[in-house]
Amino acid sequence: MDSSQFMSAIAQIAEEKNIPKEVILETVEAALAAAYRKDFGQKEQIVVAKIDPKTEKTRIFIVHKVVEEVEDPVKEVTLAEAKKIDKKAKVGGEIQEEVFPPAEYGRVAAQTAKQVILQRLREAERDIIYQEYKEKEGQLVAGTVQRIEGDVVMVDIGKTSGILFPSEQSRSDKYYVGQRFKVYIIEVQSSGKDPQVVVSRAHAEMIRRLFENEVPEISAGTVEIKAIAREAGVRSKVAVYSTEEAIDPVGSLVGRRGVRVQAVMAEIGEEKIDIVLWDEDPKQFIINALAPAKIDEVKLDKKNMIAKIKTAADQLSLTIGKSGQNVRLASKLTGWQIEVDKEGLPAEEVEKVEEEVAKDSPADEGKKEDTKAEEVTAKEVKTEGEREEVKEEKPPEENKKEEPVKEVKEEAEEEKPKEESKEENNQDESKK
Repeated sequence: MDSSQFMSAIAQIAEEKNIPKEVILETVEAALAAAYRKDFGQKEQIVVAKIDPKTEKTRIFIVHKVVEEVEDPVKEVTLAEAKKIDKKAKVGGEIQEEVFPPAEYGRVAAQTAKQVILQRLREAERDIIYQEYKEKEGQLVAGTVQRIEGDVVMVDIGKTSGILFPSEQSRSDKYYVGQRFKVYIIEVQSSGKDPQVVVSRAHAEMIRRLFENEVPEISAGTVEIKAIAREAGVRSKVAVYSTEEAIDPVGSLVGRRGVRVQAVMAEIGEEKIDIVLWDEDPKQFIINALAPAKIDEVKLDKKNMIAKIKTAADQLSLTIGKSGQNVRLASKLTGWQIEVDKEGLPAEEVEKVEEEVAKDSPADEGKKEDTKAEEVTAKEVKTEGEREEVKEEKPPEENKKEEPVKEVKEEAEEEKPKEESKEENNQDESKK
């Protein structure tokens, strides 16, 4: 292979693997050094190969350490011997002695060089993928479901696969092979043969990135998302703020006729999004976060970060929300532990709300579904058993029903002659 073919081959490999040419050259140099050491050198020798990218000329050197007294002749040389090779040599430094292969490389050396090249290329490719996706941590990428292994979903995100663990999956998502959606890259780990990219569909920051793609005011810096509280697949609350009075931050995220928020919701499924106005005053922020419920009073315990709120009886259910969701998300959004003061409210209303919260809690819903499934299964089994019993007992029941009918018919037949004889007697008497 001439020099032009050699460099074109390197350029082709670099393009296919998306690896810089310099890295390919270093890989080939390491392979040539390994091949020389295998055929003509010694195991402990430090061999270095250099390729000039302009002339494509290959040179091989053996590295020696300069010492005062030689203990290892393979790796070390005296200062006097080093001066013969490099006049600038000093004790403690290194010199490179150029060597020339006495013959062509053998089959074993060629195989060694091939293994070194393949291994180095894999390592270089892995490092590039790791660096590329490491820079994408905290960003959204498009992905396609590649395969599903139990509860874990493997997502093709380009040059590698992302791992979607059950804890990072949204409740509203139903996964199938070939499905396309966006995922949020949480972290990239370099353990194992290939980089491990952990992705999420349930992370709160995913909502931020989706709005950044839809709302130009965010990238312009006039609208800022201050906080996000999310229960993936159910509901999210987003607190927004505007640096300019002329711009409505809530309206910016909603968009004309809700087009912007609908675009975000289309990506996350059936999940609902509440957009509220952020405020420097914690009391006002808490009132905004609990919307659409109307709050009458807010008392803050700054030491323990507890906020006690008062509301009207007809607003209690709306304030707490289904299974306590509204007050729970508002607590996450504001950073305050929100407690509803039920003192002075009708006992019946409080009990009713507490029962609804307990009834609609996610854990209870899961239990109910399981119980319901068990009941349906038991009912189906019972129905089949009853059908078998009916089939077995049907003939005797039919006989029992037919016997009384038969007896009635016989009695009717017996009574007919009697009636006929009575009529005949009456006719005779009339003739007389």
